[in-house]
Amino acid sequence: MKQQQQKEMSLLRSLSRHEARKLGYGAIVAGCALLLVFFLSVFSALFGPVHNYELKLSVGPGEFMAKIESPLVLQPTGPEAEGLKLSADDLRVENNKETAGSFEQVESELSTGDSRQNTAIIEKRDSIEAEKLNSTHAGPSMTRTGNPHLGSTDQEEKKMPICDFSKPKSNICYIEGDIRIHRNSSTILFVNPRAEVPADGFWKLRPYARKTDMQAMSGVTELKVKPVSSAQDLPSCSVNHSVPGLVFSTGGYNGNLFHDFTDVIVPLFLTSHHHNGEVQFINTDGKSWWPKKFGKILKRLSHYDIIDHDNDYRVHCFTKLRVGLTVHKEFSIDPTIKSFNGYSSMEEFRKLMMDSYSLSRDRVIQIRNREMKKPRLLILSRRRTRKLRNLKQTIKLAKNLGFDVVVADDGLTLNMAKFVGVVNSCDVMMGVHGAGLTNMVFLPAGAVVIQIVPFGRLDWISTAFFARPARDMKLNYLEYKINMEESTLVEQYPLDDPVLKDPISIHKKGWNFVEEVYLRQQDVNLNLSRFKSILVDAQKLLQQQTR
Repeated sequence: MKQQQQKEMSLLRSLSRHEARKLGYGAIVAGCALLLVFFLSVFSALFGPVHNYELKLSVGPGEFMAKIESPLVLQPTGPEAEGLKLSADDLRVENNKETAGSFEQVESELSTGDSRQNTAIIEKRDSIEAEKLNSTHAGPSMTRTGNPHLGSTDQEEKKMPICDFSKPKSNICYIEGDIRIHRNSSTILFVNPRAEVPADGFWKLRPYARKTDMQAMSGVTELKVKPVSSAQDLPSCSVNHSVPGLVFSTGGYNGNLFHDFTDVIVPLFLTSHHHNGEVQFINTDGKSWWPKKFGKILKRLSHYDIIDHDNDYRVHCFTKLRVGLTVHKEFSIDPTIKSFNGYSSMEEFRKLMMDSYSLSRDRVIQIRNREMKKPRLLILSRRRTRKLRNLKQTIKLAKNLGFDVVVADDGLTLNMAKFVGVVNSCDVMMGVHGAGLTNMVFLPAGAVVIQIVPFGRLDWISTAFFARPARDMKLNYLEYKINMEESTLVEQYPLDDPVLKDPISIHKKGWNFVEEVYLRQQDVNLNLSRFKSILVDAQKLLQQQTR
């Protein structure tokens, strides 16, 4: 027994020494870890980023990149500052077939709120992009941003960036030097010893503001921008220009009024208006009707006849040339983004529209209780898709409420110069979601835009394309979402079909399915008892107008 007790005591002493040894090792490891964290925290500026988490964010068809910095990383500056610091809760991941769950999250978040909440969600995305555009902007050379870790000598030796392909919607090249542009080769040649030289010897781009849309870009001519070492390698000049040149395409989806504006005219204003007319436009993929239809706007932006690149075989020579247009967001301008010589806004753009077409009516009608003036309501009547089936009854309702009603059909809208005057004469404009709502740019200040949103969870597109732009123009915006019973889809599909029962499942199949079902197959029968309140709200908004 005594021997057994001695063995147990010996074993306990051995275990105690072993545990003490383990605790000692643990203390050493913990101390080293703490020292490592300390040094990383203090010297992170020298060591650079420890780790970046990069996520794709998406709302609707557009997507962009944002970075979440590791807690140990200082906020980067210069070209590395591609995003704002956001918490993980602020982010949504890519909207595509592989991320069906996140798609439902985005659609649910947009569809359950009103249009103002939807606008806030989309603007959260845009604030990140605005920060990126502001942080990388560096004057005419666009992306030239100094490295804070380089000395002044190193900075001077750096080559001048020419092209910037980092923007989400458009690629841009800004060239200075001895520049030649010639139709025969679709190649822009230039000499500038300070310019960077790409690995392939040239850059390729399509100058249209929808670069990730392969369908749109298939109709846009690809141009090459190529530096050469000597002027002897350049063709002789046919025409010498003393003002900067600006190359853009009117291919893509042009011919649809919304895309005419959001893909070309608004970006063209944003890119060129600071030149005060002293800029030469060069148009690729030109259509003969395009400069005629929008000639009044083009003449306000440039004092020179537009060059049709596809049919002009002369060699045009410049000392400054920009290829591609600056774009902020769908059919709008972000006034927080600094570009060129300052900031721009959709209010300025609307003023350009008023001046271009000599529209004198700058305010809506002033309605007072004792006056007999009737506010004028413009109803956009669609003839092919998303038609308003009970148009006559809608007109009767509006007249009974005290509106003077004007109906815009295809015959009226074909003559743009005449039609913009009709739009400007109205106080309220209403229509089912579609390109016709683009005409809101010609409404007087304080006017009301009513968008009828078709069935099918189309909140994101209605918000991005028209709700937010209307508010950016300082117009009043009202929205009417139709119920399933108001859609003619109930005449085409069984009530338990996914088209009616589960629209998100249709969205998951891709945009082509959404467009075909909810934008092409669907007409609208308004519930006039429910829609009446929207027209009454429009009248109230007009009554609130004061000079």
